[in-house]
Amino acid sequence: MIHDLGLLAARLALGLSFASHGTQKAFGWFDGPGPENAAAFLEGLGFKPGDQYASAAAYSEIGAGLAIALGLGGAAGPAGVISSMLVAQTSVHAKNGFFAQNGGVELGVVYGSAALALASTGYGKLSLDHAFGLDEKFRHPALTLLALAGGVAAGYLILGQRDHTPPPGTMATPTIAGGASANGTASGTAPQPAKS
Repeated sequence: MIHDLGLLAARLALGLSFASHGTQKAFGWFDGPGPENAAAFLEGLGFKPGDQYASAAAYSEIGAGLAIALGLGGAAGPAGVISSMLVAQTSVHAKNGFFAQNGGVELGVVYGSAALALASTGYGKLSLDHAFGLDEKFRHPALTLLALAGGVAAGYLILGQRDHTPPPGTMATPTIAGGASANGTASGTAPQPAKS
């Protein structure tokens, strides 16, 4: 019974926390950005059109979080968390190192690890999967592996669609570093036409 209560507590903590991130994007709840600002943020990261990516991110976070909290759907909920965290950590946090205080990947690692643990152990007897008699079927190693692999693949698929082109008007002008000359032309002079 302690085992099942521990799993329930972990599921509620992870699932409801993760779902709340989705509601921040979808509805602006809990001091969240709301759909318009979430769309603009994602578009700025290269996920275009931003409104579609924001909706997908928000509702997948809500769905995955609620599935985990309710203990429903086997490894599908944890796979959704892992997919979302892969995208978020790669596109936003990785450049900041590990620790959350610096905007790093720490929180994403914790979320992803907790999701992986739940996918590996199952949701326990205090879950809808158990109540519906689905827990043993959903805990089959092949299904778990398939769900987790699908989550990772989905994350990389989303990252692969990211547009890295700078927004219009922000293209940096290339410069040539150097001293007295660059490509045989004195620094600060206009290039001369080639001699025939």
